Amino acid sequence: MAITNWIIAQTDTLKVKIESPKKSMVCQAVLPSTILIAGVALNHSKLEKDVKQNVRNAVGTDFEFKIDDYIQYVPMVEMYGADMMGLKAKNHWFDQSKYLAISQLTTAIIVQSLKFGINKTRPNGANYSFPSGHTSQSFTGATVLYHEFNETHPLIAYSGFLFSTTTGAFRIINNKHWLSDVLMGAGIGILVTNLVYHFEPLKNFNPFKNDKRTTLLPYIDNNEVGFYFTKSF
Repeated sequence: MAITNWIIAQTDTLKVKIESPKKSMVCQAVLPSTILIAGVALNHSKLEKDVKQNVRNAVGTDFEFKIDDYIQYVPMVEMYGADMMGLKAKNHWFDQSKYLAISQLTTAIIVQSLKFGINKTRPNGANYSFPSGHTSQSFTGATVLYHEFNETHPLIAYSGFLFSTTTGAFRIINNKHWLSDVLMGAGIGILVTNLVYHFEPLKNFNPFKNDKRTTLLPYIDNNEVGFYFTKSF
């Protein structure tokens, strides 16, 4: 009996190690780094000017469809919607929110610093084009969604990238950004979020870990985004 218990214990230990591998940071940095390099290489290039001109010729000079102002938030809504439906995620809802907030804040600081430091002119003549803030925030949300559900619900995990890519595409279509702006925004959002999930800052901080009666719900109202706390008694 003792030998059997020891074998079971060792098997459980091995199982935990196999089911919870942590990708190296190098692997997680390859894709976003490639996107960032492409963004830098295309900045002010003839190719992105040609892309801009071809898009405007295709849709018309006055075309604007502001769907990108809304779908940038869809990956975050998907994550909390999946939580509300009871779908299994990698982390507790508070940890999800914590990593999302850290990723979004860090991404925003980097993007805004680059915007004001470089001050590239937008295709429509406005300022602060490089990188795209809409795209960076959307890819941040999509990458958080991916990390939370890629092992349990792959379809949900990858769906966020469809909406973030669409967000970036419409930033170009609506004449708000150049191709390099969008690529740079996407790369920053993915890389920062991968770093957050790799190092897991404030990992043990979760005052709601054992509280099953409190939940967090997102809301989007015009240009405002926030969260509702709900608690049952």
